[in-house]
Amino acid sequence: LLPPSLTGLPPDLWGGSEVGDLVQLMRTQPVQGLPAILDFTEMLALAELSAPSDAPVGGAELFLARLDLLLARGALEPAQALIERAGPTDPAVFRRWFDVSLLTGRPDRACAAMAANPDIAPTFPARIFCLARGGDWSAAALSLGTAEALGQITTEEADLLARFLDPELFEGEPPLPPDPSLTPLEYQMRVALAERPDATDLPLAFVHADLPVQAGWRAQLDAAERLTRSGAIEPQEWLSIYTARAPSASGAVWDRVGALQAFDAAILAADPAEVSTRLAPAWTAMQQAGLEVAFADIYAERLLRLPLTGQAGMLARRVGLLSPLYEQVAQRAVPQDATERFAFAIARGLPAEAPLSGGMAARAVADAFAETRPAHRYQPYLDNGQLGEALLRAAQVLAQGTGDANDLTDALVLFRDVGLESTARRAALQLLLLQG
Repeated sequence: LLPPSLTGLPPDLWGGSEVGDLVQLMRTQPVQGLPAILDFTEMLALAELSAPSDAPVGGAELFLARLDLLLARGALEPAQALIERAGPTDPAVFRRWFDVSLLTGRPDRACAAMAANPDIAPTFPARIFCLARGGDWSAAALSLGTAEALGQITTEEADLLARFLDPELFEGEPPLPPDPSLTPLEYQMRVALAERPDATDLPLAFVHADLPVQAGWRAQLDAAERLTRSGAIEPQEWLSIYTARAPSASGAVWDRVGALQAFDAAILAADPAEVSTRLAPAWTAMQQAGLEVAFADIYAERLLRLPLTGQAGMLARRVGLLSPLYEQVAQRAVPQDATERFAFAIARGLPAEAPLSGGMAARAVADAFAETRPAHRYQPYLDNGQLGEALLRAAQVLAQGTGDANDLTDALVLFRDVGLESTARRAALQLLLLQG
């Protein structure tokens, strides 16, 4: 979906890496972590790249791993676009496309595609479901009976399908027990039976079902927070849900919503005094939810236009450093303490001494941005033409930000060495500024 002209990545990024290694690295990328690294690995999943030199002709393993990375983070729309660009003709690819279609509210489209090519049906329950969706209830019931007789579906699948095909037969029966391993098809059928499962403990792909207003505002809020943290939805979509109505309760998410709405009203009024009052509580709320970077993406530009001073001014600059405007903030503002001076230098890609209070992350970042760039452990991969593999390994280290100082330094230096300076700076700033 993303050509080299947009990504800046060479088409032969995978080089001579073994497909199995790349597949494992793709599938083990963190679902949540530093937003700069989540953005980068999603870009890798969507980038137009040549296959590794050892890939078998027609092999789809790496393509499936890229899809699975997107699906694990709940990035359904990009995953669907990627599948449709390639064409969902392979059974394994079609199964993922069928699941995504169900989770994005397009079951009829998925069933129509399956009807046009019956041999590609992902499961027997999917065939029965689509027969029923198409209005052929008798054929669906006959298929269910046949599948049960032949042992092609489990007892639990048969029970759910029977309820889906004829819910009146089960009136007065207790609801189906919770199932943490639901498939998208089973989820869809339970919703149709008015037994909507709680998505709290389900994978992120299921959380999209709670974004529409029909799910209720509390479910929408939880879904928007989770999907924004994983980078699956844009910050503006999260903000529109957060500001949809006034909270009628207190505690947890409601307090976050109230703090954000009060700040949003102040920033819309462009009132410096009110913004100074409302900024710190809103920022604390965003820290609790892990949404600092989404907040910065939305509000940094307007914050930086206001004449804020003191602690509010410093916090506004911190927000700016976490936004795409990070370099402009560092160029225009005057640092007020050692921590801010260090962050400004990193935002400009300049060497600087880590403040004594900075901790391990600050030392790691200072070493990565030293005047003489240190050697790093990924050089053998670069020497062997395995740039993509090196980047995936470094991304795993940076995404969580929990390795030792040398690990973090090596990963940041790699990104800088291969020209991914913006990703390195944003990741470094997030390591520094999202800790407190």
